[in-house]
Amino acid sequence: MVDGMDRMIEMERLSLHIRDWQPAEIDPNKPVYVLLHGLSSNAHTWDLAAPKLVDAGFRAVAVDQRGHGLSDKPDSGYDFETVTDDLKSLLEVLELENVILAGQSWGGNVVLNFGARFPQAARALVFVDGGFLNLAGRGTWEEVSRELRPPDLLGIPRDHISARIAQMHPHWTPEGVEATLHNFETLPDGTIRPWLTLERHIAILRALFEQDASELFSQVRVPVLICAADDGSEWANQKRPLVEAAERGIPQAKVAWFEDTAHDIHVDRPGLLAEKMLGFVRELAVG
Repeated sequence: MVDGMDRMIEMERLSLHIRDWQPAEIDPNKPVYVLLHGLSSNAHTWDLAAPKLVDAGFRAVAVDQRGHGLSDKPDSGYDFETVTDDLKSLLEVLELENVILAGQSWGGNVVLNFGARFPQAARALVFVDGGFLNLAGRGTWEEVSRELRPPDLLGIPRDHISARIAQMHPHWTPEGVEATLHNFETLPDGTIRPWLTLERHIAILRALFEQDASELFSQVRVPVLICAADDGSEWANQKRPLVEAAERGIPQAKVAWFEDTAHDIHVDRPGLLAEKMLGFVRELAVG
């Protein structure tokens, strides 16, 4: 498996950590996949899917968004405008023009916002169980923030968290569990601390709560692949109308449902996700 190269990218306002997978021979005519993680996640969660894109001859770049992983962690700037400005600056510094942006969960809604703000900056978009999220539809801010408040994991031994992840997802590979563990900083005593602080987590949740995704759908001018996970839960049933609304509202959209799949599709079904993303690119080439 091709491993990603870790790099810090210095930009005007902050530095972002990326993982960069490159094929042996780069075809300048092929788009580059730029991959975004979800809330309180990290770039390593793409470690299983990205090499499969590279095996097909594509370059893939995954980024730790501000506040996450090894990227800078300013106290402010967790709104969609600032985060999408970060992404635009990253593409400019890396001199990437022919890109397909893929984002998981909150990262999908970042990609949606980016596509609406910068309609010519990407060739296509991929929403990975995100991009259609509508937190305001789940209740008041007080209810949503209480429901989605992250658990306090500070001080828990790393091996305990590893065992908990493996228990929750028994068919995940050890590599998938390890990629998820990069959500946390490992302290000298062997315990963990989330890279994203609670205050910044809540700030992102608030921005997501206030975002009206449905208002942005019609502003997206490029093709969109919506990858939606169905894990058999009640939330999966509630998600279907949101996915259907996105499919109707986005001028060029297609939907792929992933049955018996967890929210982290890129960790749970990396091979199938990569296959769908590569097929999407082939369709773009034909079109």
